[in-house]
Formats: sequence, C-alpha cells, structure tokens
Amino acid sequence: MEHLCAPWRSEYFGSKPDGCVFCNIINHPENDDKAGVLFRAKYCFGIMNLYPYTPGHFMVIPLKHTDKIEDLQDNTWLEMSRFVREGVKILKNELHAEGVNIGMNLGAAAGAGIAEHVHYHLVPRWSRDTNFITTISDVRVNGVPFHPLFEKLKKAFSAII
Repeated sequence: MEHLCAPWRSEYFGSKPDGCVFCNIINHPENDDKAGVLFRAKYCFGIMNLYPYTPGHFMVIPLKHTDKIEDLQDNTWLEMSRFVREGVKILKNELHAEGVNIGMNLGAAAGAGIAEHVHYHLVPRWSRDTNFITTISDVRVNGVPFHPLFEKLKKAFSAII
C-alpha cells in the first residue's frame, strides 16, 4: 500500500480533550464555528465531520451522553430523525448529492471511532465518487475546501431551525 502524507490529520491522532469529544463541543458553544457545528436544537446538534469520507459528511448527535440508542428518550430520537431527514434534503439540494449513506456504528466492535456517544453519520454520495485512487491506491482525495462547504450547509440548516 502506498502512503500519502497528510499532516493536517495529525490533529485527529494527537491529544484529545479530556472526556467526551462531543460533550466538550456541547459545553462550549462559543467554539461552534471552529468545531464545525451546523445547528443546535433542543435535544441534538449537527456537526461537520472534520475528517470526512466525502465532502459534506456530517453527523447528528444527541445532547445526552450515552453509548446506547435504547437509552434515548423518544423526543430525542424523533428530533434526531427529523434532522437526519432534513439533512438528506439539504445534501441533495445544496450539494446536489445523488445519494446519501446514513449510518450509526454502535460500539467499538461495530467500527465507532467515538463509541461512548452515539451519533448518526450522513455521507453524501455521487455516481462514480469512488475511483481508482481509492480502490487501487487506498487514498481518498477531498477536493472541496472545508469552510465554504460548512458555511453553505450551516446556512441551509439555519433556515429550518
């Protein structure tokens, strides 16, 4: 396997804040733009994935810290579901996504990178967005700058909050 030098990802592997990454974001709304927070609702919030699979990849996260979806109150689950549905519309309308992968990895054994706090992933997809560089070279290329994409999605969510 070839390796691509991506020093900007060192933040991801470097020191993490004490406690839960998502709870740290919840407790520090003054850092919302830096963290990539798209919206804050009554029971959940949306945030850009800083290390996306594709441009526009974001997450919907409950304010309640839990690793079990079965512990979420109905009002939280319903609000998260609403924002997942609205998020799909926004990805299709604003980014012209041709499809969207929606998923939740529950537990480290299921592939959760942050297993202690459940969260939905919404990953916009386009025809042929997986090409030779991913399938042969095991490399992903993100050709869209983060901040303008963040601003576009944040603006779209502000229209529904």
